[in-house]
Amino acid sequence: MPQVLVLNASYEPLGVVPIRRALILLLNDKAVSLEDSDALMRSATHAIPAPSVVRLKRFVRVPYRGAVPLTRRALFARDGGRCAYCGAVATSVDHVIPRSRGGAHAWDNVVAACRSCNHIKADRQVAELGWRLRHKPGPPSGLAWRIIGTGHRDPRWLPYLQPYGADDALARIEGRSSA
Repeated sequence: MPQVLVLNASYEPLGVVPIRRALILLLNDKAVSLEDSDALMRSATHAIPAPSVVRLKRFVRVPYRGAVPLTRRALFARDGGRCAYCGAVATSVDHVIPRSRGGAHAWDNVVAACRSCNHIKADRQVAELGWRLRHKPGPPSGLAWRIIGTGHRDPRWLPYLQPYGADDALARIEGRSSA
């Protein structure tokens, strides 16, 4: 099902919702559509262009937002879908310092890896193999990562995410996935 970017009244990205939820916000006059997708949503009497980006009419106070959650999808987005060791297409998650040796399951210890590198590395540390990481792992920052980490991306969202670090994030993703 298509996803819709929801912006606060201040144009700050809040999250991604299903198109059905976005339509309910529009029909209840709680949001306005800023960008429409190519699809039409039809009922017996109306045809409404399906939104791609909606902005809430009233400002919603957002409680403190912690760090970006560590999910497989967000990790692959951060690493551009490429192996942190050899640059091949990543298919698995690897702990730089293995958990069996006290490594944590945290952003600065987890990287995307191809099956081959993950299998060869096993429960050894990178230095033991003489390998180097292509980039230092760390937590992604910026509001755009909350959206990019969901794995849902629409080119129409980019102008609304650019002020919140989307250019850097997407450049890293696109740059690595074309390597």
